Amino acid sequence: MKAFFLNFYHDSVRDCRASIAQLAEFDSKAEYLDCGCDDGKFTEEVAAVIGSRNISGIEINEKAAKLAVERGVQIAASDLNKRFPFEDDSLDVVTANQVIEHLYDTDNFVLEIKRVLKPHGYAIISTNNLASWHNLFALTLGYQPFPSDVSSNNPGIGKIIPTFDGDAGSWAHLRIFTYASLKSLMEYYGLRVEEIVGVGYYPFPSRIANRLAQLDKRHSAYLTLKVRKQSK
Repeated sequence: MKAFFLNFYHDSVRDCRASIAQLAEFDSKAEYLDCGCDDGKFTEEVAAVIGSRNISGIEINEKAAKLAVERGVQIAASDLNKRFPFEDDSLDVVTANQVIEHLYDTDNFVLEIKRVLKPHGYAIISTNNLASWHNLFALTLGYQPFPSDVSSNNPGIGKIIPTFDGDAGSWAHLRIFTYASLKSLMEYYGLRVEEIVGVGYYPFPSRIANRLAQLDKRHSAYLTLKVRKQSK
């Protein structure tokens, strides 16, 4: 069963990245920031879609940050729960793939995205969907939803498929969103939601899953949201 779900998981991760790239707009002059850019590989791919050479990333993992620098990403080592090391109204595009669920201060995160974006700049955020059918199925059976962790040391505790990642302590999921809550949080802080894309639909293979996710975003495995900062 674990191998079965892992295949769908890897497909969904790939499709999440594709959904971010599809929502990006071409602008060769864009100042682009990737929050939680890891080794910069995906950052580089999105930057190519945008056409931007002004690429920055916030990454707290030193090993990953060094790899990102080698790819040409200007790295700021910072905690995404805190103030971003960028000036007000200085960026055209911000992305965050599978990041917001790891933060304890999601209010600050959204406010910082809004602060650093230029008027009419936009952000693309992708995250787990708490209300996906596989999470609802787990809850019905009395298990912990897949992306909701009760332990930072062992995120598999209480789940249908127990897993253990010895390096999971810093990466536990702290805030898990539904379609309504993700949209409402952005609107609460004055960001205009332009589009929400559903990605993945367990237990179906990628092609079928993404068609179903388009029809029923509220129960897709992941949500990718595009928001825009309005003019002052």
